[in-house]
Amino acid sequence: MARYGIAARKSLGQNFLFDLNLTRRIARAAGPLATGTTVEIGPGPGGLTRALLEEGAAHIVAVERDPRCLAAIEELAAAYPGRMAVIAGDALALDPSALGAPPRRIVANLPYNIATALLLRWLERISAYESLTLMFQREVAERIVAAPRSAAYGRLSVLVQWLCDARVLFDIPPRAFTPPPRVTSSVVRLAPRAAPLEPAGKTFLECVTSAAFGQRRKMLRSSLKSLGLPVGPLLAAAAVSDTARAEELSIAEFCALARAIEKSAPGGGTARRRFPAKSRNSRRA
Repeated sequence: MARYGIAARKSLGQNFLFDLNLTRRIARAAGPLATGTTVEIGPGPGGLTRALLEEGAAHIVAVERDPRCLAAIEELAAAYPGRMAVIAGDALALDPSALGAPPRRIVANLPYNIATALLLRWLERISAYESLTLMFQREVAERIVAAPRSAAYGRLSVLVQWLCDARVLFDIPPRAFTPPPRVTSSVVRLAPRAAPLEPAGKTFLECVTSAAFGQRRKMLRSSLKSLGLPVGPLLAAAAVSDTARAEELSIAEFCALARAIEKSAPGGGTARRRFPAKSRNSRRA
């Protein structure tokens, strides 16, 4: 870090992890690394990258946007010839599902400020990955794995668990990072399902969860009015009570609502234009 003038930048959401015990624990949590491609997003100076190499990663594709860190990562790649490729770029503008040979896995200490946006983007092609082993702030991790009727249960819980088996593996305290963040972090492992938990069109599931959780304190008969469709018949078709609130519904019930909306939406295939993935009422995923 001293050689390349690297200091964590708040604007990039950087908190570097160098504890060898913790980085190797994360690498082991990602499972066997000896085949396919391990994609690391935001490696920084390479603390986790070193652990992945030491744990036997056959090929790593490291994606980094910070020019200062790129020099350090290139030095690491030179020390492990043939086992690393370095891409200079913004992870939000890049599709990891096309990087390297399968099986692909993503392992990353994600910048807090874009972690949720990245995860939602990766869900678009989740079948391209063997697993995702990711670090989030604990509040986000709790939302990812939350069950219905819990305070943390929301749109993110539904969309992730619909497509993945999600587990929180362990926490990492602030003191383990340079500089220490103000929050505890959690490592989450996502294993893509062979098929979604229930049949549903993704656009319509995104739409109904956005509307429902955008006004989560209201009953569904009120919160779903923003869809622009008669709410009573939709709820009846999905066998959902009109007095229920978003946090009370299971993923299966949200999928039933999504199917009912798809059937009721005028224009068939043009319904996607009428029901965008993000509702104006959505406050958080």
